[in-house]
Amino acid sequence: MPSRLKRLQRALERDDVRSISRRYFISNGFDGALTSVGIAVGSYLSGVPDGVTVFKIGIGAAIGLGTSGLWSVWEIERAEKRAELRQIEQAMLTDLGETRIQRQKAGARQVNALMSGLGPIIGIVFPMIPFLFEGAPLSMRGATLTSIGVAVSVLFVFGTYLADISEQNWIVAGARMGLAGIVVAVLNILLPG
Repeated sequence: MPSRLKRLQRALERDDVRSISRRYFISNGFDGALTSVGIAVGSYLSGVPDGVTVFKIGIGAAIGLGTSGLWSVWEIERAEKRAELRQIEQAMLTDLGETRIQRQKAGARQVNALMSGLGPIIGIVFPMIPFLFEGAPLSMRGATLTSIGVAVSVLFVFGTYLADISEQNWIVAGARMGLAGIVVAVLNILLPG
């Protein structure tokens, strides 16, 4: 296995890296799923004539949010990991460049950035898939409702995952997260836009 993949694998074995990566993934996945609801409802209310167009809009949003998540966390974690390394170097009065500690911090940064970018892509792409079936089995309204349902389901899964980690009631945690998708759909319908 190439050294970079080994570094990522070792980083994923660390609890602190998994914890931060989880936060980035869920937070940005949450943003992506809510964005997909906004795209679905907004497209339907605006009279977008076909599902493929809505899907393409969604993919554009997924690329934007995915890039944002990856890039911003790469830069944030780069600064944070360098600051942490500098503090250790000052305490130890030595340069830690090209050491195991430096490589661990670099691996953690890569995993965190990757998970941050992956979250919104999943949060948007899955809910946009019903629009690919518009015309044959689904009307635009049906594709929109199905898309909202998929987004709420994605949010529910995020909630149940968090409940599992924190030993909460998975139904309540899932419902709390899923409710956000319904709220966004209702707000898009009620608010002028």
